[in-house]
Amino acid sequence: AFVVRFKALLLLGILIGIAMFFALNLYKTKITDKNTERIGVSGKYAFESLPTSILNLIGEGLTRIDETGSIEAGLASSWQYSEDGKTWTFTLDENKVWQDGKKITSDDLKYEFSDAQVSKPDEKTIVFTLQNSFSPFPAVVAKPIFKKGLLGTGEWKVVKARTLSGKVEQLTLEDKSGNKKIFKFYPSEERTKLAFKLGQVDIIEKVLSPEPLNKWPNLLIEKEPDYGSFVAVFFNIQDKKLGEKTFRQALNYAIDKEKLSSDRALDSISPLSWAYNPQVKPYNYDLDRAKELYEGVPKELKNDEPIKLITIPILLSVAEKVAVDWEKLGIKTQIQVLSEIPSEYQALIAIYEIPKDPDQYAMWHSTQSSLNITHYQSPRIDKLLEDGRTQLNKEERKKIYLDFQRFLVEDSPAAFLYHPTLYTIKRK
Repeated sequence: AFVVRFKALLLLGILIGIAMFFALNLYKTKITDKNTERIGVSGKYAFESLPTSILNLIGEGLTRIDETGSIEAGLASSWQYSEDGKTWTFTLDENKVWQDGKKITSDDLKYEFSDAQVSKPDEKTIVFTLQNSFSPFPAVVAKPIFKKGLLGTGEWKVVKARTLSGKVEQLTLEDKSGNKKIFKFYPSEERTKLAFKLGQVDIIEKVLSPEPLNKWPNLLIEKEPDYGSFVAVFFNIQDKKLGEKTFRQALNYAIDKEKLSSDRALDSISPLSWAYNPQVKPYNYDLDRAKELYEGVPKELKNDEPIKLITIPILLSVAEKVAVDWEKLGIKTQIQVLSEIPSEYQALIAIYEIPKDPDQYAMWHSTQSSLNITHYQSPRIDKLLEDGRTQLNKEERKKIYLDFQRFLVEDSPAAFLYHPTLYTIKRK
């Protein structure tokens, strides 16, 4: 009888409660500490694999790497190497201290390399003895290093961390002025955007697409090209069709890359790098040239079987445009969307993160079966990659990598498309 008599009032109360719940979530920033930033990050990370942008806030390595890939001083004020490039000696900066105020000593630095011995002659010196000469080694020790509890040397200190099954769910940083950054981690970009919609975070950093938030009012959206990665069509060289160089070049010329992005990627090394070669073959859109090359493809490779093009969900629109371009060449394309990159494929559109150092031995050398996803094999490229990681003179290394890029692009184990645009979304 009570429910029947007051059902309208009860229903109104429930509706008001739901409305208040969403209102409080959506406008939570109004009552949040102005000195606190709540930042959404896409991806699952353990402490040791957190994004470099976050780790650099907390600490630093023996060295630092600037945007050109050049090595700068970090925890070490100087370093030197032996004539054969196998022994690297780092001298610690006496002015560096941990966030607890204690001076840094060599005993604090815990390095474990399977192919290197570590010795500490005194508290300000650490020596690495390698099995082979390895010129990129200063870039290896640029990864920030910490004492127990993620205690570093940076301006921001970890004050709270929450994990689940070994993965970081939330990380709170604080500087000396009391400003806070709360990083919340979500499994996907879509899940991060949902958290933004629900008011769980106020900032989303480095997402590949601003949609649908770009249609929202009162948001600040910043964008920048990510020259630290590129989008490409990777070809499986072991495939009967795509193992033919002329066929790969025809597919490369047939893609109208300017329609995909104005930030073209010409090869696998960042255009900001000191080793970048801007004079490689650009493979600008040229359908006539593509058809001419396709005419020279062996007849047994020309059949009605479509090329199976695999991509990830965020790059589906790119795959569709590439498929349309290949159709104009007379080549059918079958698109398949997967959440993870498969071990076997015919053609693959994916995003590749470029190493800071120009050494790309793991990606392109014929012996690297697990990371060389194209199964590319070239004695000339192998030799250049081997020389590049043993040459200690920077100018001589540069000459090697200029040739490496030129010959790699000529062979077309991948069609380099563009550098992706990253978006940062904030509430005003």
